[in-house]
Amino acid sequence: MFKSTKQSIAYACAGLVALAASAGASAADNWPTKPIRMVIPFSAGGNTDVVARLIAPHIEKAVGQPVVVENRPGAAGNIAADFVARADADGYTLLMGTVGTQAINYAIYKDIRFKPADFAPITLVASVPNVLAVTASLPVKSVQELIEYGKKNPGKLSFASSGAGSSIHLSGEMFKSRTGVDMVHVPYKGSAAAVTDLVGGQVHLMFDNLPTSLPFIKNGTLRALAVTSAERSTNLPDVPTMAEAGVPDFEAGSWFGVLAPAGTPAPIVNRIDQAIEKAMADPDMQKRVIELGAVPTVKGPAEFNAFIGTEIEKWKAVVQAAGASAN
Repeated sequence: MFKSTKQSIAYACAGLVALAASAGASAADNWPTKPIRMVIPFSAGGNTDVVARLIAPHIEKAVGQPVVVENRPGAAGNIAADFVARADADGYTLLMGTVGTQAINYAIYKDIRFKPADFAPITLVASVPNVLAVTASLPVKSVQELIEYGKKNPGKLSFASSGAGSSIHLSGEMFKSRTGVDMVHVPYKGSAAAVTDLVGGQVHLMFDNLPTSLPFIKNGTLRALAVTSAERSTNLPDVPTMAEAGVPDFEAGSWFGVLAPAGTPAPIVNRIDQAIEKAMADPDMQKRVIELGAVPTVKGPAEFNAFIGTEIEKWKAVVQAAGASAN
């Protein structure tokens, strides 16, 4: 009797598991039956928002339902990321994640409520290199000249950022640790204000996201010394990479990628991934992304997941070396 009861319980449990799996598969087969929400961690008009709005129509076309872009700014992207992490894992809520929300913030915010395991990475979409730009009045024309100048004038160089804990700030901290140059960090509330003071000479240099500084580099009011990507930027083909300029293993910048809540069925994740990868293969889409100062950088679910893990460890080391904190 006891053995029979145990067998009955085992069969019942197996049946429940099979039923749940069947229900999940059925939900994925029928998806989507209503509009999809793509949550953006920042205000409308920024690069993250623009890239999301470029992609949304392509997902709509592929899946046959509207994709509504929703901006939820605040706390360096943590408000949006936390919202998506706690959403139902049904494919109807997506996040346009960034290097901040998915990598830097884990190290710099002590009270963060979500974790990497709360997300299902879908597709890395694009990356935005930072550019090391100096005010035109600073008497340096290369990275090596900047390093020499900084070592001869310790503590006198200042570098601007869009705010403490941003990739722009931490790129400067990485430069300090890799070169031994002592510089003073001057945080601003956004890149626009920082670049304005950089152009005016109130600060000496900045590792800015390329799109913000590009117009000033083009008109000669800022001098670009290097880009922080692995390869030269098509927007600044004559500007060397940091490695070419003599600072190896220096890749830093922003990136954008689409994620869903953990547990989202794999068939749904794969459908969204395929729609985005198809969109990013279109020459017109690539052109529009490049015009933003970004680089189309597609990675599917597994590769994107591994990339995020590498980014988390890289920025954790930079934050610890700098002693940075946003709390």
